[in-house]
Amino acid sequence: MSQDIQSILKRLKVDADNKGAAVGNKWLNTSGEKLASYSPVDGKVIANVTLADGKAYDEVIAEAQEAFKEWRQLPAPQRGEIVRQLGNELREYKQELGSLVSYEMGKSLQEGLGEVQEMIDICDFAVGLSRQLYGLTMHSERPSHRMYEQWHPLGIVGIISAFNFPVAVWSWNAALAWVCGDVCVWKPSEKAPISAIACQKIAERVFEKNGIHPGVCGLVIGDAEIGKKLAADTRVPLISATGSTRMGKKVGEVVGARLGKHILELGGNNAMIISEHADLNIVVPGAVFGAVGTAGQRCTSTRRLIIHESQYEEVKERLVKAYGQLRIGDPLDENNHVGPLIDTDAVKMYQAAIEKVKAEGGKTVIDGEVLTGAGYESGCYVKPAIFEAKADYEIVCNETFAPILYLIKYSTIEEAIEIQNAVPQGLSSAIMTTNIRESELFLSHAGSDCGIANVNIGTSGAEIGGAFGGEKETGGGRESGSDAWKAYMRRQTNTINYSTELPLAQGIKFEL
Repeated sequence: MSQDIQSILKRLKVDADNKGAAVGNKWLNTSGEKLASYSPVDGKVIANVTLADGKAYDEVIAEAQEAFKEWRQLPAPQRGEIVRQLGNELREYKQELGSLVSYEMGKSLQEGLGEVQEMIDICDFAVGLSRQLYGLTMHSERPSHRMYEQWHPLGIVGIISAFNFPVAVWSWNAALAWVCGDVCVWKPSEKAPISAIACQKIAERVFEKNGIHPGVCGLVIGDAEIGKKLAADTRVPLISATGSTRMGKKVGEVVGARLGKHILELGGNNAMIISEHADLNIVVPGAVFGAVGTAGQRCTSTRRLIIHESQYEEVKERLVKAYGQLRIGDPLDENNHVGPLIDTDAVKMYQAAIEKVKAEGGKTVIDGEVLTGAGYESGCYVKPAIFEAKADYEIVCNETFAPILYLIKYSTIEEAIEIQNAVPQGLSSAIMTTNIRESELFLSHAGSDCGIANVNIGTSGAEIGGAFGGEKETGGGRESGSDAWKAYMRRQTNTINYSTELPLAQGIKFEL
C-alpha cells in the first residue's frame, strides 16, 4: 500500500511534509512540533505535519472574521451553489479520499468510500437547504403591526472532529454552516491529520475558483492547547465538538463559561434489544456489523445485546458461528471484515476492558486477543470479543472504543428498556421485534431515552436526512439533517409598525 498511497497523495495534492494551518489555499508558516501520521494498517508513516502554533491560529481566526463580512452578504442560494460544486469535487476524488481515510484511520475501504459518500450527500442536502432557511410570520396584538422571525448567520463555527470519522463530521458541520452564511475553522484529530489536509485541498480549489475570500474555509492542526484556545475564543460563537464524553465536558465548560453556543456529539454505549419475537435472520448481521464494523470504533457501535431469556442461547450460538467467519486484516482488502484499532493506545484500552469484565465476573464467550505475525506488524489488530455480563457491571456502563460485545439476559420488555437506559450515555438504540406493541413501546415516552431509536435495524450508522446526536452524556447536540441547521444561526424576532400611531403591547397607556 505504501507505493499506492504515494500516488493517492499526489492525486490529492498532499505533500510528504505539510503545514498545519491554512486559510483557503493559503498555507501558513507554523512553528509547532512535527507530527508523523502513522497508518494502523501497516505502521508506516503516511506524511508529516508541522502543527499550528498560536500565531498561525490567530491568523486563521482573523482571516475568518474578514471572510464572514463578505460571505454573509452572498445570497444563500449562491452559497448553496458553491457547496454543490464542492459535492461534485468530492465525487471526482471519492476513490482517492476514501482510500486515504481507510489507510489513515483503519476502517474498511467500503466504509472509507461510504464516509466520502456521506460528504457528498450532505452537500446535496445543504444545496436544497440554501433555499429553505425559513422563518415564521405571526399576528400582532397591536393594529397595523406585522411580526415575523428570521435567521441570521452566527459568524465563525469552530469544528473539532474525532479520528473515527475523520472527514464526514467536518462536512456535516461545514456544509450546513456555509449555506447558513457562517465561515468555518476546523481542528481535526491529530490521529488523522492527512485526511483533513486532503479535504482542505479539495475545498480550497472550489472557493478559489469562485473568487471567495479564503478565510471562509480555515484549518488548524494542533495539539490540545490549540483545541482549548478555539473553545475559549470569544470570536468563535459556535463550537461543534465530536469526541469522548471526557473531552466534551471540558469543551462544554469552557464554551459555557463565555456563554458561547456548542454542539456536542460525544460517547455512545449503544444497546440492541433482541425480543422473544425477533427475526433472528436479521438480528445476527445487524448485531455483528454493529459490534465489529470500524473495529468497534463508531460512536454508534453496538456495545450491549439485551436478549430475551427464551432466545438467549440460540442468539449466543449464532453469534459464535458468525464471529468464527470474520476475516481480520488489511482494511483495503475488500475480503476482510475487520481492520485495526487506531493505535496501540487503543489496543491497551481494549486489553484493560477485557481484564475488567473478567474481574467483575463476566463469562467468556469469545476471548480477546492482540494479533501478531504476518499482516499484523502494526500491533493494532485485535480479535473481536464477546462476554456474558450483568447490566450493572462498571465496565458495561462505560464506553470502550473497541470490538467488545456484552450479552445481557432479560425477562420482560419493560426490564429490557430499563437496562438499556441505565447507562450515562444516550446516543443510539435498537430493538429487534416483530411485535408492534413492543416496537411502539420502545419508541414511546416510556421507551428508549436515546437520540436515535431504531426498529429492526442496528444501532450503527445513520442517514444524513435525520438529525444526528444523543442525550445525557452524549451531549444533547444535533448535526446533519432535519432542522439541525438552526444551531448554526441566530433567531431574530422583528416587529414592524406601519401605522401613524404607537400603540404599546398589552394595552399599556403611556401618555406624554
